[in-house]
Amino acid sequence: MADRSLEGMALPLEVRARLAELELELSEGDITQKGYEKKRSKLIGAYLPQPPRVDQALPPERRAPVTPSSASRYHRRRSSGSRDERYRSDVHTEAVQAALAKHKERKMAVPMPSKRRSLVVQTSMDAYTPPDTSSGSEDEGSVQGDSQGTPTSSQGSINMEHWISQAIHGSTTSTTSSSSTQSGGSGAAHRLADVLAQTHIENHSAPPDVTTYTSEHAIQVERPQGSTTSRTAPKYGNAELMETGDGVPVSSRVSAKIQQLVNTLKRPKRPPLREFFVDDFEELLEVQQPDPNQPKPEGAQMLAMRGEQLGVVTNWPPSLEAALQRWGTISPKAPCLTTMDTNGKPLYILTYGKLWTRSMKVAYNILHKLGTKQEPMVRPGDRVALVFPNNDPAASMVAFYGCLLAEVVPVPIEVPLTRKDAGSQQIGFLLGSCGVTVALTSDACHKGLPKSPTGEIPQFKGWPKLLWFVTESKHLSKPPRDWFPHIKDANNDTAYIEYKTCKDGSVLGVTVTRIALLTHCQALTQACGYTEAETIVNVLDFKKDVGLWHGILTSVMNMMHVISIPYALMKVNPLSWIQKVCQYKAKVACVKSRDMHWALVAHRDQRDINLSSLRMLIVADGANPWSISSCDAFLNVFQSKGLRQEVICPCASSPEALTVAIRRPTDDSNQPPGRGVLSMHGLTYGVIRVDSEEKLSVLTVQDVGLVMPGAIMCSVKPDGVPQLCRTDEVGELCVCAVATGMSYYGLSGMTKNTFEVFPVTSSGAPVSEYPFVRTGLLGFIGPGGLVFVVGKMDGLMVVSGRRHNADDIVATALAVEPMKFVYRGRIAVFSVTVLHDERIVIVAEQRPDSTEEDSFQWMSRVLQAIDSIHQVGVYCLALVPANTLPKTPLGGIHLSETKQLFLEGSLHPCNVLMCPHTCVTNLPKPRQKQPEIGPASVMVGNLVSGKRIAQASGRDLGQIEDNDQARKGTIANSLTCVQLHKRAEKIAVMLMERGHLQDGDHVALVYPPGIDLIAAFYGCLYAGCVPITVRPPHPQNIATTLPTVKMIVEVSRSACLMTTQLICKLLRSREAAAAVDVRAWPPILDTDDLPKKRPAQIYKPSNPDTLAYLDFSVSTTGMLAGVKMSHAATSAFCRSIKLQCELYPSREVAICLDPYCGLGFVLWCLCSVYSGHQSILIPPAELETNPALWLLAVSQYKVRDTFCSYSVMELCTKGLGSQTESLKARGLDLSRVRTCVVVAEERPRIALTQSFSKLFKDLGLHPRAVSTSFGCRVNLAICLQGTSGPDPTTVYVDMRALRHDRVRLVERGSPHSLPLMESGKILPGVRIIIANPETKGPLGDSHLGEIWVHSAHNASGYFTIYGDESLQSDHFNSRLSFGDTQTVWARTGYLGFLRRTELTDANGERHDALYVVGALDEAMELRGMRYHPIDIETSVIRAHKSVTECAVFTWTNLLVVVVELDGSEQEALDLVPLVTNVVLEEHYLVVGVVVVVDIGVIPINSRGEKQRMHLRDGFLADQLDPIYVAYNM
Repeated sequence: MADRSLEGMALPLEVRARLAELELELSEGDITQKGYEKKRSKLIGAYLPQPPRVDQALPPERRAPVTPSSASRYHRRRSSGSRDERYRSDVHTEAVQAALAKHKERKMAVPMPSKRRSLVVQTSMDAYTPPDTSSGSEDEGSVQGDSQGTPTSSQGSINMEHWISQAIHGSTTSTTSSSSTQSGGSGAAHRLADVLAQTHIENHSAPPDVTTYTSEHAIQVERPQGSTTSRTAPKYGNAELMETGDGVPVSSRVSAKIQQLVNTLKRPKRPPLREFFVDDFEELLEVQQPDPNQPKPEGAQMLAMRGEQLGVVTNWPPSLEAALQRWGTISPKAPCLTTMDTNGKPLYILTYGKLWTRSMKVAYNILHKLGTKQEPMVRPGDRVALVFPNNDPAASMVAFYGCLLAEVVPVPIEVPLTRKDAGSQQIGFLLGSCGVTVALTSDACHKGLPKSPTGEIPQFKGWPKLLWFVTESKHLSKPPRDWFPHIKDANNDTAYIEYKTCKDGSVLGVTVTRIALLTHCQALTQACGYTEAETIVNVLDFKKDVGLWHGILTSVMNMMHVISIPYALMKVNPLSWIQKVCQYKAKVACVKSRDMHWALVAHRDQRDINLSSLRMLIVADGANPWSISSCDAFLNVFQSKGLRQEVICPCASSPEALTVAIRRPTDDSNQPPGRGVLSMHGLTYGVIRVDSEEKLSVLTVQDVGLVMPGAIMCSVKPDGVPQLCRTDEVGELCVCAVATGMSYYGLSGMTKNTFEVFPVTSSGAPVSEYPFVRTGLLGFIGPGGLVFVVGKMDGLMVVSGRRHNADDIVATALAVEPMKFVYRGRIAVFSVTVLHDERIVIVAEQRPDSTEEDSFQWMSRVLQAIDSIHQVGVYCLALVPANTLPKTPLGGIHLSETKQLFLEGSLHPCNVLMCPHTCVTNLPKPRQKQPEIGPASVMVGNLVSGKRIAQASGRDLGQIEDNDQARKGTIANSLTCVQLHKRAEKIAVMLMERGHLQDGDHVALVYPPGIDLIAAFYGCLYAGCVPITVRPPHPQNIATTLPTVKMIVEVSRSACLMTTQLICKLLRSREAAAAVDVRAWPPILDTDDLPKKRPAQIYKPSNPDTLAYLDFSVSTTGMLAGVKMSHAATSAFCRSIKLQCELYPSREVAICLDPYCGLGFVLWCLCSVYSGHQSILIPPAELETNPALWLLAVSQYKVRDTFCSYSVMELCTKGLGSQTESLKARGLDLSRVRTCVVVAEERPRIALTQSFSKLFKDLGLHPRAVSTSFGCRVNLAICLQGTSGPDPTTVYVDMRALRHDRVRLVERGSPHSLPLMESGKILPGVRIIIANPETKGPLGDSHLGEIWVHSAHNASGYFTIYGDESLQSDHFNSRLSFGDTQTVWARTGYLGFLRRTELTDANGERHDALYVVGALDEAMELRGMRYHPIDIETSVIRAHKSVTECAVFTWTNLLVVVVELDGSEQEALDLVPLVTNVVLEEHYLVVGVVVVVDIGVIPINSRGEKQRMHLRDGFLADQLDPIYVAYNM
């Protein structure tokens, strides 16, 4: 292909330069591939040997395939003018491409998240201003990865886009060749679609287990070899191509996506690890074992490296102030600093004379004009802040030298733009700890600071109180003639403090002494060969680091002229620094690699650039390994403009050690700079291996020169004892020199660890008697004493024992096509700790014009590229809208702030991809169920270990003498019962006459809550019919509520339906007809119009076991089940409750429950008649409009016993929380309440009952009064607190033991503890035993098992339409498999345990407490352990303030978490990582799917219980309209 010959051809220099420009344009996306190829062939056409004609006829891409990963690529290349391509950053780009191509065989369709349309907002391009692509943040490795550099000619006409699309979508050609005969891609997709369609159809069968490590591979799709169909670009995940039989695209279906996810997850993970951490219990977290094949350092121990002698030049000044005095007096006209305006015109020239006189003026004013003569505000040695904007170096320089002359310590910091700047609070803490009280600033800056209405500068968040002092000359008093600053020789006093931002965002102050300051200037002068009156162009921040050292300090020592280019000018004109180098014939320029990159992008309009005057181009961030590509690309383009290769001088620096190393400028152009191509894999183990040619994952590093003059350098192991590294080992570089920082201001402990390090040899002997300073740079000293840096300690992420550098990961992400997807420098990589290991998170700003599909495609490519090149999984990849990440003052991304936002869930990403399944390899081993042991050994085992068999019973019903006359119609001495009796008689007549009903016919009663319901119920009993109470349809919501009514009427086989006139009309209305078939209703009787006569006789049941009524209700698991209640059970039930609650005719009971089923119905319709007390019914629906209604009724009627549901309690807690004072004023008094029972079929909600008690304590509610009850379908009330028993007890159990069905009590507040409250006292006549749900054997009291109940008021069976007898017999007539095998028990379907407490009950026995843990049907078996949804939900609700409700369920062994979002839809994606983190941390489970929905989507029944199974069905049938669905990989 053309490229090969191109290397050998002698192309003229200008053609080469134009080619390089073209490549740059292509890489920046300024021209298309086609345009590039056209222009390129035009340029080199004349120099090409004419090819044979045939070849030209072929389409351009069909030429001989290039083999990018073949070894030959790296030879045949060292020829005229072209530098070794091997080291160019695009080699990294190619490596990424090749790695992705490798992936294509095992590529699985990753299910794309579903998003509500309103979330997919396309930013309009007009409104969008591109972010400063610069974003060179200062210390945060911003320009990381220039990896898109300039594509070199080696790529020729390979279309990169096209190559990667193959890598992702798979073509027939082998991985290496990039020929374009894209065959069969769509065929493969169709095949995959078929496979998926198959799996979709069977998805209700036994779900595959994705939670254990399966060895079987994912579905391998055969790719047809021959077909060369022209393929349409498939959507990501082949969405368009996957049609199921009914024409619905599979990938949009939830169930299909889950299937897709399951298939992807069945791919073998990395091999499971072996060892375990013991997490103080039998659940063990796996620990990374060292890989036996991992590279180990083999070299000899390194020797400390000495720099050259620091030569003493006779005329070097004794201190920096002395230098200033010298130049200010002998050459006052010499220019010191020229500042530029935003048009690039010189704004101001500061001469040495002016600098000297103004600095003196500032010094005098600081010392004598602040405070009073007796009490000056600032004394020598005090710290003052310098707050100057980046475009005013002159004022800053004057203030800095003014401070040095006054012997006060300047602390230069950034200008706080707003009160809430990212990181500005931390700077405030630094100022506070330095005791700063005065801030020097310029006039313009002072005017620009935010002000309060009174004109004062407000105190910034976290800042101390400051006096702002403007240093402009016109505001200052002239020093008296006789005043003169005291200029001493440099000593050990602090000269200045440079601020440094740490990895966690905290800001430290590094103190630099006067002698270190001077020595550093001398060392730089010697290393860089500075001479008097040289001109130097400085683009860097002059407040700190290289910009300060060269542009403010060393320049004055040598009387140099600095041309300062502000950041604002660089944004407008990125070429400005190059223009100034030409204009001033500057000898030296100080830049960062981003400035070189910008110049490359912008240089093509310039013709007359000449860089031959430069003798030194200092690259300040040369320590970032990825700066090499900017240096190379820059040289490539500007070599033709007079730039010499040896001029480029990368340097390494750190706030602690100042300049660590710098490449010296040489005149010898033949000596090539040091390069190393290192294996990335080796580096993760801290070992240096020069990479073999074949490897894709390499890091190319350039040297940063030699050790500084007068310094000694060594590298030590990054953690633990500072032991010298071996020669082939990466360590932290340490420097021993006068010219380093002294300490972190005010932090002696950290100072000792950083500034007073004594490296030791392997034998333990110290290397030197002098302390070394840790530089924070990771690197090694190579051959010839050259220093190489491979990363920063701050960017280090240790993932399962291997060290990865954030910069490297950024570079890989940026090399992924399409490269223009993310702006360079707008990407942040950090690690978060989840489950005892660091996890990598990548956050990037996406281009405003990218579609959902682009984003998702790019994300999945990035994951694959990082996996291939770094062999590490990415835990979370988040894309945020452009320009939304917090910035540092110089425009880079503020890393720690971004991480903070991510962790607290306020990042607001627009796309998220989580990969916990692939990353988290240290989960505990799945639990293996042990084979059950036989009954005899259980009994013996329990006896031996002294465990009780878990059984308990309430008081005996038999002893109570009860004047139970005929239950129905006994006229108590109250009028109401007479009225009720008469009304019931009339209803009975109506049923017989109008309804023509027989004994035992079923009648549906559809009444609103109230008296009519009771009358109709007894009317049915008088007529010998069986009543079924049904909640009437909601008039505003007929479509959803009416079908339930219809279903109950049909399932219960009702012969007739009784109701009021109003509901009668509703049932026949037009809305009803739309919802159900109204013609299918049984006869409807309207009881508002009753006959006037009495029945001939009242029906008396002949047999106590005949059916009294049917109780229909939706269970917690969403099953509509009717249970049969016989007359005997009903009587026993009433008697039991009467006894437990001590109900007598003189009592009032307030019931705030739905009176249609369960205990609510029994209390309203039966107990009131049975015990003769007065019942007050407050329909719960009324509380929605008036939350105080229930409590007002309780207070007004002086009620002692009241019953409610959790939903009622929640309404009161939320609705009345702020109104307790006003309710008190209205006379609300709850002091008479002795029992307030929550009626429920679930684990007691402790948090809710406690907050309710606390809230209404002020209104007289006794905290002991609030308790819970427990009932279920087989027995409507098993426990009920009642009046005489001991208070309900709470225990704390170990949640991890519970997953293994064991009960282990722990102290309150211990980790993993779960509070459980007793579910009320066991009712009289009830016996309970805890049995193993699988083997039906009795269990000891330290085991979790199913609660079985034996009682006279058990229901007698399910009433089902199909008479599903097997189901019924098991639930209602179970016997234990051993032990007491005679008793017949009913199975509640709930898991719980019994505990004997220290309390005594009414009979003087020790009290047995029953604790309900959760429904058996809802418990989830994951990883061999039993999880209860409520525990996971509690964790999730805590994870973020916007989560109001949560429900979890499993589908095909994937854990699905549904959260309701109370907030803007923009917050939806914030929840995904937080939910995943919290479930991993607290439950050791990987969440498979996170679904974010609107408030109110999670269905809740009348008792306030979540209907998780309904939710699951709705989700799988795509009925939820979720805001966002994330499928975690």
